[in-house]
Amino acid sequence: MAWSTRELADLAGTTVNTVRHYHRLGLLEEPERRYNGYKQYEVRHLVSLLRIRRLADLGVPLAQIGEVGAAASSTPEALREIDAELKVRIEHLEKARSDIAAILREQAPADGPAGFESLASRMSEADSSLVHIYTQLYDEAALADVRAMVEADTDAVSAEMDDLPPDADEATRIDLAERLAPAIAQNLLDYPWLSDPVSHLSKSEHVTRETFVDAVVELYNPAQLEVLARASAIANEQVRAIREAQGMSADHTPDQTEGTDR
Repeated sequence: MAWSTRELADLAGTTVNTVRHYHRLGLLEEPERRYNGYKQYEVRHLVSLLRIRRLADLGVPLAQIGEVGAAASSTPEALREIDAELKVRIEHLEKARSDIAAILREQAPADGPAGFESLASRMSEADSSLVHIYTQLYDEAALADVRAMVEADTDAVSAEMDDLPPDADEATRIDLAERLAPAIAQNLLDYPWLSDPVSHLSKSEHVTRETFVDAVVELYNPAQLEVLARASAIANEQVRAIREAQGMSADHTPDQTEGTDR
């Protein structure tokens, strides 16, 4: 019995182009040709093709199929490496499925930052873009805190900030900065690492600083940038005063024995 290329491919559950590709790679032996020039494949070719397909289905790269075989001493180690790679791919696919489920459930934008699907509706385009950048600059612990900050931010001041036009007058900017400062101060108190994020960086401090500055300058208009700067300065002063007051209070805590008979 002899088969044509198409018949062989059909028997093996593959395509003619795949068979030809295996020939080009030297994985599948070229058969003899009939008098009319057509290839004639035999059982050994079918078995070889099925073995190649089996290894390919296991995830063995085509470049390694020649080295990985039933009798090859390197097979177990090669398969362990492939298994580790498959595990990573499976975890990635499971994460993708979980993200898709969250996007569909929350009716969130498909291109929004991962993990923020339920918060997408309350983030401006600029904020969403900045969070995307955060995912490349900070570790998971920091991102969890960012999610908590966004979730807790229900103040109308943030919406005013998002809508602030670039030509907002001075009085509007000052007023908005003063009203925005308490929320920033609270975040600084609740998440102290914001003042010194080095331990939560996934990139170098230099790269993080430059990327953050460039992003903020590009994503927010001049009026918003001025408000952020003023609000941050006010917030830092508020935090400093609160911490000093807390320190003074701790220093002046009465001794438990004070005022008792000795």
